[in-house]
Amino acid sequence: MHSTISIDIAADPDLVYRLARDVTRWNDLLPHYARSALVRHDADGIVVCDFIARRPFVPFLGLGIPVTWRSRTWHEPATRRLRFVHVAGATKGMDVTWTIEPVAAGGRRAGTRVEIAHEFAPRIPGFAMLVDRAFTRPIAGRTLATFRALAEALAGEVRGSDDLPRDESDLPGGANA
Repeated sequence: MHSTISIDIAADPDLVYRLARDVTRWNDLLPHYARSALVRHDADGIVVCDFIARRPFVPFLGLGIPVTWRSRTWHEPATRRLRFVHVAGATKGMDVTWTIEPVAAGGRRAGTRVEIAHEFAPRIPGFAMLVDRAFTRPIAGRTLATFRALAEALAGEVRGSDDLPRDESDLPGGANA
């Protein structure tokens, strides 16, 4: 099954990419992520990370269903892509690509479009659709909305200046925070 979800962000694509690329910090940046723990860092730059995200169940009571998985992840700076291959959990085999691209309006750069594409082909018929509708889309939607809020807040602070955060220490939750 192939599914996509996307969002437009009023911020520079490089800023959005810098916020999202370090998945080991997602539990610091994303309130619905309880864990994004490094399992190992391979010599080729691939990171294996354990994730636990909460899928809202009864939002007004703050109740959520914990969803866990392990992914091999890497990022591609030249194309501003994030890649994930789920290697453990109910979504083992899921292939995820984040595409972070500039969008234009009126002939000038107006911001960023982030699209998350999920490819999932489990052996059980209908399981991919259930996972997509009940878990993947709600979690990915919250993730995108939170990154939009963070990026737009940071962009508002630096608007009128060419100064973007130089590295992760300048971002929320970083060493300089």
